[in-house]
Amino acid sequence: MIIQSHKINNIEIAEVISDKILIQNPDDALDLIGNLYYQGFDKIIIYEKNLTSDFFDLKNKIAGEILQKVSNYRIKLTIIGEFSNLKSKSLNDFIYESNKGTQVNFKESLNEALK
Repeated sequence: MIIQSHKINNIEIAEVISDKILIQNPDDALDLIGNLYYQGFDKIIIYEKNLTSDFFDLKNKIAGEILQKVSNYRIKLTIIGEFSNLKSKSLNDFIYESNKGTQVNFKESLNEALK
């Protein structure tokens, strides 16, 4: 795992880069969020491929548990991936509503995430 640091308008952003699934469960998310928070990062960018596919199955509530950890640390999270072809209406609605706020966003590219 590589942490690429970006600084925009005095906001410290951690881009998490890996070829592996880094978050299998809420405890993995808590470890990553906590470590980056204590390193001084205000925002985390992670890629869809680094999250367990269970994150995107809202029935098992893993996404909600992970997003609660993000909220508790008051850190912002952006997930980069290809979300336009999702078949789940509830997941599409979840992403749409998340993107209305500022805590958790879903973007298709690093450039979008850094804006």
